[in-house]
Amino acid sequence: MKKFLKILLSIFGLLILGILGYTYFAYNAWSVGEVAGLHERSGLKYYQDSYLECRAAFREKAAKLKSQFDSVETFPVEVKSNTDKDLTIDVCYVPATGKKTRLLILTSGIHGIEGYVGSAVQQMVMEEFIKPELLSGTGVLFVHAMNPYGFKYSRRVTENNVDLNRNSDIDSSLFANENKGYHELYGMLNPNDKANTGSLRNQLFMLVAFEKMISKSMSALRQAILQGQYQHPEGLYFGGKTFEPQLRSIAPLLVKYGKDYDKVLEIDLHTGYGELGTLHVFPNPVKDPKVKSAIKQVFSGYKIDWADTEGFYTITGSFSDFVGKLFPGKLCLPTSFEYGTLNSQTTMGSIHSIHNMILENEGFHYGYTTNESTAQIRENFREMYYPSSLSWRSKVINDTRKMMISTFKNLKEL
Repeated sequence: MKKFLKILLSIFGLLILGILGYTYFAYNAWSVGEVAGLHERSGLKYYQDSYLECRAAFREKAAKLKSQFDSVETFPVEVKSNTDKDLTIDVCYVPATGKKTRLLILTSGIHGIEGYVGSAVQQMVMEEFIKPELLSGTGVLFVHAMNPYGFKYSRRVTENNVDLNRNSDIDSSLFANENKGYHELYGMLNPNDKANTGSLRNQLFMLVAFEKMISKSMSALRQAILQGQYQHPEGLYFGGKTFEPQLRSIAPLLVKYGKDYDKVLEIDLHTGYGELGTLHVFPNPVKDPKVKSAIKQVFSGYKIDWADTEGFYTITGSFSDFVGKLFPGKLCLPTSFEYGTLNSQTTMGSIHSIHNMILENEGFHYGYTTNESTAQIRENFREMYYPSSLSWRSKVINDTRKMMISTFKNLKEL
């Protein structure tokens, strides 16, 4: 009997070691792969590799539009900071000619580090689409780098650790929202040690995540984490305790330029979530059937990933929804473009995405154990929002160019 128990324990031990070994290698060897196909590379000229370079390029294109068209307005909006005196949101308004019927608002950098791609897309639209024939009845408002601090310092959040895309509303009751699912996951999401990629916990993070998935589905975990929370200022997806200052500065400008138009289309540019190399049209759930029908018409021919689609999620304090609330009585279509990077709608991609977020936040608040951990965490975080792949970057511009051709055409016919 003792011999049998000894054999049984040995088998059990080997099984545990096998599971741990498989988990370690499966998780740490996983790679998202490369964007398939050959992609025309001329769009790479729209990318720059720092906030200041992106801002300079945007300002240059805005100045060129001002020299080409009447009544174009360009100006910076200062974002006050305790650490940096050169942070601005830059605005370029190109008014419609003739009757003001349709306004496109194109915003970038709500999540700072995502601003590289947002800036590139805005520059492409400024250079290739702003023509006299487009401006007949259609105005365009470009808002560059809504979160310049996060853009400049490679974070998603503001200087106050606030996620602007969970902080946007016209009603301060937003901050009373309680995300109970986040509370239940707090220990996993907010370790309070120095970030260390070599620790056993991080090497076996897949097991940590699976332990939570035993009681919740991946979609429930994703929703609890990404929805937004307002109780933990040091935590992920913190929506703040009050509105961030740039919202107070930008909201009156949006109203000023949008008030004379009958229809407003807001496209907020994001990277990170979704299938690698795919441009997702990603609105929050829309209750108004007229608005939902109009969004379908504007993006006719493209799949729309409504936030209640499997693999996606809803959020509180969405900036695009906030823009919609600024125009009561108008047909306002709030949407986001999301350029996928890590296949984060899949289980493995989602776990890696969450882990990258946890490590970056932990490192920012508590420091790093080694230079190697610092470099790896920062590289993984940047790759998740601004991939170095030239094929990926080219595909973003090429796909957006095609999308905008049909978008402007359909908007005009709306």
